[in-house]
Amino acid sequence: QVQLVESGGGLVQAGGSLRLSCAASGRTFSTYTMAWFRQAPGKERDFVAAIPGSGRSTYSADSVKGRFTISRDNAKNTVYLQMNSLKPEDTAVYYCAAKKAGIGLYYSPGSFDSWGQGTQVTVSS
Repeated sequence: QVQLVESGGGLVQAGGSLRLSCAASGRTFSTYTMAWFRQAPGKERDFVAAIPGSGRSTYSADSVKGRFTISRDNAKNTVYLQMNSLKPEDTAVYYCAAKKAGIGLYYSPGSFDSWGQGTQVTVSS
């Protein structure tokens, strides 16, 4: 339903920071709930963070609370994930996802209809 293009992944040492960006197509970006998920090799795809269309609230997994911050700029059709104090266990492919507001659960991958291609984040130690 909406095309998502991610950028900002890369290799970083433990304790470092990365900022992921996800640019969305369309004219109704503000009506979508946006989220980030991640998947390590051989693992399930896990919820990281989500933000409703208004941007007035955010939700995040316990494993990243206090370290990761999701935000959005509706004027630029872009959602961000600021990742600080990175740990080796954060290593994964990170996916941007979008769903219509009010449909499904923000923490469930199955609720999201649109997905980015994924961007690799590798944290070394």
